[in-house]
Amino acid sequence: MTPTIVIVPGLGESGPEHWQSLWTAKFGAARVRQDDPERPTPETWSARLQEVIDATPGDLVLIGHSCGVLNIVHWARLTGGHPRVKGAMLVGPTDADRAFEEYPTVADMAPVPMQPLPFPALVVASENDPFASFERAQAFAEAWDAEFISAGEAGHINIASGHGDWPDGEVLLSEALHAWTPPDIVRM
Repeated sequence: MTPTIVIVPGLGESGPEHWQSLWTAKFGAARVRQDDPERPTPETWSARLQEVIDATPGDLVLIGHSCGVLNIVHWARLTGGHPRVKGAMLVGPTDADRAFEEYPTVADMAPVPMQPLPFPALVVASENDPFASFERAQAFAEAWDAEFISAGEAGHINIASGHGDWPDGEVLLSEALHAWTPPDIVRM
């Protein structure tokens, strides 16, 4: 059975033209909606993610972007994960350990957890992301025991960097789903 996708947005909940919003509609995904999408904290955002996981039946794959990635890794640290979460696609992780003048509330997600995740994960990072250096994104992937893919020079992999519809991301998602949730086929 194909798992249900759970979209985990970052600050501002990824606008209507963002690939996360397009995927929500396209794949019939569940979506995490924070009470305050501009003021992340590990505890409040993790609690909301847990509510969505509890309310969504079947196997799940989490797809986070930016501070949504931080939401997923903090949730995993705080809860130890959930047996129905079969994997996570972590796109454009934000380095909350840095100061961002235009987004000071990101600092509330620091420090970034640096321990292995309790489920398979794929980190997709850009070589010129203004919110995390390529080297830092690689360090996250290594610490989280996740696979790592370069998206090339793709900015923050959001609307501002030209990623409304993101077909390359859909290919990566398809490959990850196949790896994490192989079909139940019985051969005679």
